[in-house]
Amino acid sequence: MNKYSRLENFRHDTYEMLVKGKDATFQLMDSVMTTENARSLADFSLSPFFHRQWCSTYEAIKDCRPNSNKLMKRYIQEIDTLEYTLLGIDHTQWKFEDSPTMKDRGYQYSSSSINSSVIGQGYSTIAWLPPLNEKGSWALPLRHERITSFENPLGKATWQLRQVCRKLPENKPKLVVLDCEYGNGKFIKQTADIEISKLIRVRSNLCLYGNPPAYSGRGRPKKHGAKLKLNQCDHFPHAHEILEMEDSSLGTIRMSKWKELHFYNAPSQKLTLFKIERLKQKKTGALHRPLWLIWVGEQFLSSSNIWIQYSRRFGVDHWYRFAKQRLHWTLPHFRTPESCQRWSNLIVNITWQLWLSKDLVKEYHLPWQKPQQNLTPGRVALSMTSLLMDIGSPTLSPKSRGKSHGWPKGRKRNKAKVYPMVKKRLSKTKKRPKK
Repeated sequence: MNKYSRLENFRHDTYEMLVKGKDATFQLMDSVMTTENARSLADFSLSPFFHRQWCSTYEAIKDCRPNSNKLMKRYIQEIDTLEYTLLGIDHTQWKFEDSPTMKDRGYQYSSSSINSSVIGQGYSTIAWLPPLNEKGSWALPLRHERITSFENPLGKATWQLRQVCRKLPENKPKLVVLDCEYGNGKFIKQTADIEISKLIRVRSNLCLYGNPPAYSGRGRPKKHGAKLKLNQCDHFPHAHEILEMEDSSLGTIRMSKWKELHFYNAPSQKLTLFKIERLKQKKTGALHRPLWLIWVGEQFLSSSNIWIQYSRRFGVDHWYRFAKQRLHWTLPHFRTPESCQRWSNLIVNITWQLWLSKDLVKEYHLPWQKPQQNLTPGRVALSMTSLLMDIGSPTLSPKSRGKSHGWPKGRKRNKAKVYPMVKKRLSKTKKRPKK
C-alpha cells in the first residue's frame, strides 16, 4: 500500500457512484479542481484533464446521477476516529436573477445584498468540522441540498441532521453547532428525538424561562418560572458557575453559566445558557458585546472549551465562499433544479478529494511559495495538477460517436417554459396575553 492508496480508493469508489456518464463527469471534476479562473461551464473543457469536446461538459451534468445517500456513507468512512464528532449546519443562496425559465425560484436572504434578499434558490449544508489542529478553515460537507419552495431552512436542517446521525457511530458523542437563526423553540422541538447535543448562538433580545414553582394544588400546574431577558441580564439570578480564562489574542474571557432554562414553546426541553464576555475594552473604551450560547442535550465538554468549539462553526461560512469563488459552484447557468443539485453534489465530492490530498501536495508547491504544514483548501487546489498527473484517473478513454444528424427538418422549436416567482407570505404569530 502506497501513500496514494487512500485517495485512489476514494476516487475509484465515487467514480463508480456516478453511474451514467461517469467518465465525462469525473474528468469534469478534475478540470474544476485544476482550473482557477473560468467564465462558463464550457471553459472547463480546455483543461488537459478533460479529453472530450466542450459540449460534453453539459452532457455530463445531464447524464450523471450522483446518489446523495451513497456518497454520504462514503464520506462518513473518511471521518477520523475522534473523541466526539462535531457537525455544523448553515444555509446559503444561489442567485438566479435573470433565469425566468428556472423552476422554483424565490426570494432568498442575503446579507451582502442591498435589499437583504436576492432571487434564486436556497441550499442547506451539514458538514463535518475537523479538529482544531487542522488549520485552514476546513469544513467537509456531508449533505448539500436545495431547499424547495415548500420547505424552510429549519425543516431541511432537521431532516439532514436526522439522516447523518443515523449513519454515524452510536457509541461516540455527537455535537452540532449552529447560528442564531436556529436558536428557537421550534427547532429544539423538531430535533428533540435526535441523539445529538446542540450548541447554538442566540440573539441578545431573546427571552428564556426558568423552572416553574412547586404545584400549589389548585388549577393547572405552571409550565414556566421566572422570565429572563438576555438584554436585561443585570436582573438575572446568580449564575451557577463563573469562569475566567486567559486567551493569547482576546485577553481575559469571562464565562457565566445558568442551568435548567427553556424556551416558551418548548418547556420540556431543558437547556443551559452561557454568557461569554471579553473583558478587554475596545480602543474607544467601549465594551465588547457579549456572546450568548445555549447547550441542549448531554454536556460532555468542559465549560472552558465550549466557546472555542462554537468558533469552529465559521468553517461552514468559509466553505461557502471557497465553493463559490474557487470551485465555481454558482458559475453555471442551468435550466433545471435537478441539474443544479447534481452539480452541487459534485462540488461536495471535489471538496473531499482536496481534503484527502492535503498531506500529499505539500511537496507540490510553486517555486515562489514557502513549504507549509497546514494547507488551506485554496492552497491544496493550486497543487492538484501535479498530484493528478502522478496518480492518474480511473476514467476510460473517450470513444468516437460520429457526426450528429442535427435538428430534424420540419421539427418545431418550442420556447422554454417560463415559471413564475414563488412568493411566501409571512405568517404572523399570535401575541401571547400579558401576565
